[in-house]
Amino acid sequence: MIKRDYYLNLIRPFYNKPIIKIITGIRRSGKSTLLLQLIEDLKSNGVEDNQIIHLKLDLFENIDFRDKNILFKHINKRLQKEVKTYLFLDEIQEVDGFEDIINSFLDKNVDIYLTGSNSKMLSSELSTYLTGRYISFEIFPFSFKEFLQYHQTTKLDDAFVTFINYGGLPQVQAFNSDLEKKRILRDLFNSILIKDLVERYRIRNVNQFENFINYLMSITSKHFSAKNVMNYFNKENRNISKETLYNYLNYLNEAFFIYSSKRYDIQGKKLLETNEKIFINDQGFRSLLFNNESDIEKILENIVFLELKRKGYEIYVGYEGEYEVDFIAVKNDQKIYYQVCYLLASDKVVEREFRSLLNINDQYPKYILSMDKINFSKEGIIHKNIIDFLLE
Repeated sequence: MIKRDYYLNLIRPFYNKPIIKIITGIRRSGKSTLLLQLIEDLKSNGVEDNQIIHLKLDLFENIDFRDKNILFKHINKRLQKEVKTYLFLDEIQEVDGFEDIINSFLDKNVDIYLTGSNSKMLSSELSTYLTGRYISFEIFPFSFKEFLQYHQTTKLDDAFVTFINYGGLPQVQAFNSDLEKKRILRDLFNSILIKDLVERYRIRNVNQFENFINYLMSITSKHFSAKNVMNYFNKENRNISKETLYNYLNYLNEAFFIYSSKRYDIQGKKLLETNEKIFINDQGFRSLLFNNESDIEKILENIVFLELKRKGYEIYVGYEGEYEVDFIAVKNDQKIYYQVCYLLASDKVVEREFRSLLNINDQYPKYILSMDKINFSKEGIIHKNIIDFLLE
């Protein structure tokens, strides 16, 4: 496993601070491995083994600790009296009422690190008890830069095709054949579908729910319309209510399986409430049903979206009159505009992609990203190769 320095560097400033460190993200994105890397990092800075309590709560061997009373007694018994104790609890959502335990240890000499695979559970339940006393870090599957590091290859174009097709989930990288990669992806998909969603939300019509997920994967990087989804199900003689549809959408967002990006009126400077764009956490899942290379425009846009998310940007889909800007990336006082396409293959395509950005009358940076290796920059708009952008 590669060392995930990007996340380690984000978390290090919070070592030994009286604030809970919560590591979130989709199942199998590397949260457990990152916990181990944090432990090793602390050990290299002088923390002793007896100061560390580490439990993987999703393992059967630790099933007893899912009872919060048993877990509390176990941790309390192992607390160090003279020095700080470092508490690492992996997949904390397995413990009903876990927030009571965390709250009780926060005011003691304990540095707390948690992982979880459900955003709503962590944000809503912890915020009730611990407002302002925790910070969360979302972990993603491998970026393309990490993908290259794992595979130790410099063949960028070949590696990028594999990345397009099978994504960056760490567990998938250990397998070589297409059949093996798809089998692991299917197992991971079923784990998320059943463990995180069907069981947690007691979804009765599993077939309908899976069909809904398949539909969302088909419209990756496209606008979501409740009306279109309902029409799709009606044509298949599978009715779905609007309420059910939005419940499903929320469940998938909470499990980090998809992301929704709202539309933003650039000229009017306001958010638009409908037809947000849908992106999937890892494009490898999509390859179980669709040909990612055939849908290259969608996949490239999805990859760029995820890269901007990793870098901590809030991302919106921009509108300037009748023209769409793929991404407005916002962080603190930074704002950057991005257009993403496969190739600037003709004058017509160049005119279309540049036009949306040229219409924006402000001084924030504007980029066009494509697979072209020729630099098409002009009129203050910077053109970059997508691979170069991902390796920055």
